[in-house]
Amino acid sequence: MLHDMDYAIEAEGLRKRFGDTQALAGVDLAARRGTVLGVLGPNGAGKTTAVRILATLINADEGSARINGYDVARDAKKVRETIGLTGQYASVDELLTGEQNLTMIGQLLNLSGKQAKARAKELLAWFDLTEAAKRPAKTYSGGMRRRLDLAASLVGRPSVIFLDEPTTGLDPSKREDMWSVVRSLVDDGSTVLLTTQYLEEADALADEITVIDKGSVIAHDTPDGLKRVVGGQRLTVRPADPTRLEETSAIIGTLAGARPEQTHRGVVSVPVTGDEVLGDAVYRLNEAGIAVTELSLHLPSLDEVFFTLTGRTAPTAETLQEVLA
Repeated sequence: MLHDMDYAIEAEGLRKRFGDTQALAGVDLAARRGTVLGVLGPNGAGKTTAVRILATLINADEGSARINGYDVARDAKKVRETIGLTGQYASVDELLTGEQNLTMIGQLLNLSGKQAKARAKELLAWFDLTEAAKRPAKTYSGGMRRRLDLAASLVGRPSVIFLDEPTTGLDPSKREDMWSVVRSLVDDGSTVLLTTQYLEEADALADEITVIDKGSVIAHDTPDGLKRVVGGQRLTVRPADPTRLEETSAIIGTLAGARPEQTHRGVVSVPVTGDEVLGDAVYRLNEAGIAVTELSLHLPSLDEVFFTLTGRTAPTAETLQEVLA
């Protein structure tokens, strides 16, 4: 896997121990250029430790990693010149204004004063912070601080960007804004490694997903590939008339050759092996005069995959908000 220039991020056998805690137990990661690699896992899984090693903030006890072909241990300076990092907590100076924060970072990156100010204004506009540019960062809302923090990581136009749970604590609308930024970065050619606990975030953004639990990789695939872990596609039907639930169940059970499941919400669901069953279901239900309010063919959700892989329910946006409150 290593030394393949099709990959902007490569890691093999990363191990890291903190005292008695094995944070990483031989983790492999790889992200193709111009894609998003989602690293998914619960709190304490080892996601942040892996990011810190890749970003040259700490050294691995064992294993190797390369960013844009540069070894993170031997060529740390070269690695830092090509990456941007947004951590879980805002790293901007609260006493400086948004514009001053970004201008200062530009000058630290050897931009001239004029170039640094121009880049700051460009990023402030992109992240919808122009009106707040002259205000101290300490007056910003949580969502504004996260956007400023991400802007700060982009001042140097990095080709590889590490986003460590960038939307934790943001309300749903602000998370959508951040997702749009990530998509724009990839459209511009950047490679993004995104760690997250939000399954829908990984599903919406990632080209490939690596699932880490207790310091080890337990799965790696595309989002659709991971969804097939729990048994392929399912046909779901909700009859408009709840009294026809049993009749609906019998029809789709015959079509699928399997026993359907019924939920308390008046929904019938059954695993299927091919797309053609959807058309057959429409025909048979119409022939029986059964109107439906829901009829869909879909892969399982990432929530179901996560539970299958880890034996635990994934955290939701709401439960994480409660923890952070």
